[in-house]
Amino acid sequence: MRRGRAKTFYFLFPSPFSRGAGGEVKRYNPNMGISLTTPALLFPAISLLMLAYTNRFLTLATIIRNLHDRYRNDANDNLLGQIANLRYRVYLIRNMQIYGVLSLLFCVMSMFALFAGWIAGGQWSFAIALILMIVSMLISLRELQISVGALDLLLMELEDEEKK
Repeated sequence: MRRGRAKTFYFLFPSPFSRGAGGEVKRYNPNMGISLTTPALLFPAISLLMLAYTNRFLTLATIIRNLHDRYRNDANDNLLGQIANLRYRVYLIRNMQIYGVLSLLFCVMSMFALFAGWIAGGQWSFAIALILMIVSMLISLRELQISVGALDLLLMELEDEEKK
């Protein structure tokens, strides 16, 4: 009677191990099946990330234009530091967008390959799409880390004005 319960338990809560005919523990087959809908799951995520990246880019473009006008009126080393920081961030955002678009492209290629019946090609394309998305998000993380640099420059300027 206990064996029946154990089988039911393993059926309801599958583990990565199964019992063979002789009772030995076997690992499940690590090969994962992939369908046409699996790469399609990335489309909403990629679209939202690209929208966020574009909003960051447009915000930085506005800030750079304002700083450019301020620098023309009052040449200041602090403004040059802010502009250099923003230039680096713009390059990072450009790279984030490039990797995001490439991820979307490989996702579409994966769906096409799966539709055509090229399972291995679809799996590899999807894996590359995932890696490109990871790279895009890591660059985004770096951009978030250095975005504090421009704020630090502004805060240093305020502190200098307070000391005077």
